[in-house]
Amino acid sequence: MKFNVGNEVNKWLSRGLDRHVRLAVTGLSRAGKTAFITSLVNQLLHTSTNPNLPLFPPVRDGCIIGAKRVSQPDMCMARFGYDEGMTRLMSSPPTWPEPTSDVSQIRLAIKYYPQHGALKYVQSDATLYLDIIDYPGEWLLDLPMLAQTFEEWSAQQFQSMSERRRGLAGEWLNAAAQLDLNSTADENQLAQISQLYTDFLHQCKQDAGLHWVQPGRFVLPGELAGAPVLQFFPVDPQQLAAADEASSDSMLALLKQRFEYYKSHVIKPFYKQHFVKFDRQIILVDCLQPLNQGPESFNDMRQAFNYLVDSFRYGRNTLLKRLFSPSIDKVLFAATKADHVTPEQHLNLISLMQQMVHEAYQQASFEGITMDCMSLASISATSPGFVSHKGEQMPALRGTNLQGDACTLFPGEVPKRLPDANFWQQQGFDFQPFRPAVYPSDEPLPHIRMDKALQFLLGDKF
Repeated sequence: MKFNVGNEVNKWLSRGLDRHVRLAVTGLSRAGKTAFITSLVNQLLHTSTNPNLPLFPPVRDGCIIGAKRVSQPDMCMARFGYDEGMTRLMSSPPTWPEPTSDVSQIRLAIKYYPQHGALKYVQSDATLYLDIIDYPGEWLLDLPMLAQTFEEWSAQQFQSMSERRRGLAGEWLNAAAQLDLNSTADENQLAQISQLYTDFLHQCKQDAGLHWVQPGRFVLPGELAGAPVLQFFPVDPQQLAAADEASSDSMLALLKQRFEYYKSHVIKPFYKQHFVKFDRQIILVDCLQPLNQGPESFNDMRQAFNYLVDSFRYGRNTLLKRLFSPSIDKVLFAATKADHVTPEQHLNLISLMQQMVHEAYQQASFEGITMDCMSLASISATSPGFVSHKGEQMPALRGTNLQGDACTLFPGEVPKRLPDANFWQQQGFDFQPFRPAVYPSDEPLPHIRMDKALQFLLGDKF
């Protein structure tokens, strides 16, 4: 049997060039996480036949040979519904992919010619394995609970109870106010009041367009639906003060027990299972819909976003670092749905995003983590153009609204900075949702700056 030393060395070197990247796709509800992953996978799968990524040098310069989907490493995790998402986008009429409801994963194998270091001179290709993890944005808002007692968490929830929230929470607040915290624990009564609290969170999220909902598993329980671990609720601090001597078999004791169990058996395992292994992270934010809905919705989104960013501070003494030791070295903040505003407003959208992440930027820079901000549209649903108005050419968007009607409109101006009271009094915009356009099945999905996002997140790996 012949043994070719040169071939064996090349095979060994090729195996050494194979790399792995785990990308966390993070974002609040309705930020477009599913659309982003669907587009990212679609763009990479087209790199060998019909690439549409001019700002991604590994593709533009011929470094990437091609990509394909391969079996995911974690067989206990749900498969990301890429095929289902593409079916919806290609249907007649096209519809958006279903939003995230549980943790899912997809793996791509990207074959490329190495471009850096001495090994690039080896006449062989290498493979980058990209694992993309998707999970509900609501679950991310639970991390701050790990540093709180039940009393602290309850106080925070009641401090954030705006007039609008109180209007939605009336039934739960009335039932909770009549609860005797010192009485012997009654699981049925706690289940009933917990359901009222869960209904209140659903109303905040679905009816009022609010983002700050905690605990996150209450609105997207997954396999925990109906479990006692999701049957607790915050208590008015005045009630807590009157029940501070409650016995170990009391209502209050059971509420505290479930709160602590939720922290240790739901929040911690989720982060330990996933965040320890992440290399790169993109945090998606929809700034436009909260702007549409007014100051309370926008400020609520900012509050939720700030809690989210605080959870992902990567410094040495942060809660995330102490508990999970993540290895993330690059974080991208992306303002989504850039196709819902005219092109000259994209800089304003980026500026607004930069205002929101200013403190996180400073912290990350100190810790040596690379961060960037950009606006993007994972799947572009509109085309920009101009319309005549009073003898002048005005920028406009053309697309199809959710009712199926073709429309041409100017949505308005995006504020460059965080809006103040004067802004809300003078606002003159209406950011409309659009239906996906009709796309050719053999071409990559149209996008805005997905190539730039890919370059930031993966470019150095080639």
